[in-house]
Amino acid sequence: MVAERVEGTVISATGSWYEVATAEETLRCRIRGRLRLKGVRSTNPVVVGDRVVVEPDGENSVIVEIVPRRNYVIRRASNLSKESHIIAANIDRALLLVTLHSPSTPREFVDRFLITCEAYKVPVTIVLGKADTLVGEYAAEAEEFEAIYGDAGYEVMRLSSLTGDGVEEIRAMLHGHTTLVAGNSGVGKSTLVGSIDPSLDIRTGEISDSHHKGKHTTTFSTMYPIEEGYIIDTPGIKGFGLIDIDDRELCRYFPEMMRLAPDCRFYNCTHTHEPGCAVREAVEQGMVAWSRYESYLKILDEDDKYRK
Repeated sequence: MVAERVEGTVISATGSWYEVATAEETLRCRIRGRLRLKGVRSTNPVVVGDRVVVEPDGENSVIVEIVPRRNYVIRRASNLSKESHIIAANIDRALLLVTLHSPSTPREFVDRFLITCEAYKVPVTIVLGKADTLVGEYAAEAEEFEAIYGDAGYEVMRLSSLTGDGVEEIRAMLHGHTTLVAGNSGVGKSTLVGSIDPSLDIRTGEISDSHHKGKHTTTFSTMYPIEEGYIIDTPGIKGFGLIDIDDRELCRYFPEMMRLAPDCRFYNCTHTHEPGCAVREAVEQGMVAWSRYESYLKILDEDDKYRK
C-alpha cells in the first residue's frame, strides 16, 4: 500500500479496479467516487495511459486526481448513448491493424478511426495484417488499399505475425514510445503484441467459422512494457461512433482534402455542391479516392455520427 501521495501511470483498467505503476511499485487501486473529468461524459473516467495521483485509503489505494491528458482516442459508447468511451490516453502513436479478409475491416471503420486520431492529434500508422495471405485474388485489393491511404498521407505497412514479415519494423517503431494497437476483433492485435515479445502472456483467439468475424480475446485494455516503451493492447472495436466532430471541421480531418481546400472558390466550401470545389474536382479526376470522399459524405449526413 502506498504510504503517501504518489504519481503513476494506469497500466490496466478492469471494471472498478485499476493497476497503477509508480516509480517504486504497481498498486491496485479504486477511484474516488466523485472523480470525474470536467466537460467529458465518459463511461470510463480513468483509462489506460492516464497519469494519476494515488493516495492511501485504508487497506487499499485510491486514485484521487487525473493529470491533464496530452491526447486520447475516443469514440461514442454505443448508438443509444450520448456518452463517450475513451480507449487510451497519452499516446505517442496508434497502430491501426486492418485485415482485408477473415475478417474484413470496413473502410468506413478505418476512416472513422483516422478522423478521431486527426482530431485529437494522435499520429497513426496503418498496418495491413495477415500479409502472407495477400496474394492471388487479394493482391490487387491490397495494392489499392495501400495506394488510397498512402496518397491520403498515411504510412501503410504490411505485417505477417505468421512469417514475421514487418515485426522488426514495428519493434523499431515502438522503441521508447507509448503505442496503442487498435482494430476490429480478430485482426491479430494480441498476436502482434505477443510476436514482438513472446514472454508476454496474451490471449489470442480463432476466427468464427460461421461469421468470419473475430472473437474477443482481450477483455480490457492493458499496457505492457516493451522496447523501453509501452504498448497498449485493446479489446476489439466493433463500431466507431464519432464524438464532437463539427460538420464545418470534418474536412480538415481528411488530410488529402485539407490540402486541396484552399484552392476551392469559396472559403467556406462544404465540398458537396459548390461550384469551383477543388476537392470534388480531385475526386472526379481520381486524385482523391471515391471511398474516402464517400465516407466524408456519409459522416457529414449523420446526426449522431455513429456507424459500425
